[in-house]
Amino acid sequence: MTIEQQITQLLGLATRARKTISGEELVVKEIRSQKAKLVILSSDASKNTAKKMNDKCASFNVELHVFGDRHDLGHATGKEARVAIAIMDDGFAKKLSGLLNEFNRG
Repeated sequence: MTIEQQITQLLGLATRARKTISGEELVVKEIRSQKAKLVILSSDASKNTAKKMNDKCASFNVELHVFGDRHDLGHATGKEARVAIAIMDDGFAKKLSGLLNEFNRG
C-alpha cells in the first residue's frame, strides 16, 4: 500500500471517529481556539486561502501540510470537495504527520 493510500485511509478513519473538521472557516475557528492539532490543505487551494491557513497555523503553532487536491480530500472524508481539514486528535495528528512528512520527502 502506498503512503498516499495510507494517508487517505487514515483521514477516512479519523473522519468516522469524528476527529476531523473540514471547511475553511471552521478550520480557521478551530486553529484560533487551539483545538486543531494538524491542518491539511489541498494543493489546489486559492492563493488567498493558502496564505490565510499558513498565517493562522504559523501564529498559533499548528502543523500544516499540503496534500492532494480538493477532490482527494473530499473523497477521503466521504464528503464533497474539501480545501482544508483540521485533525482534532493527538494520536491521528501524530500518525498523519509522520506519513505526510514521509510522503513529502519521497
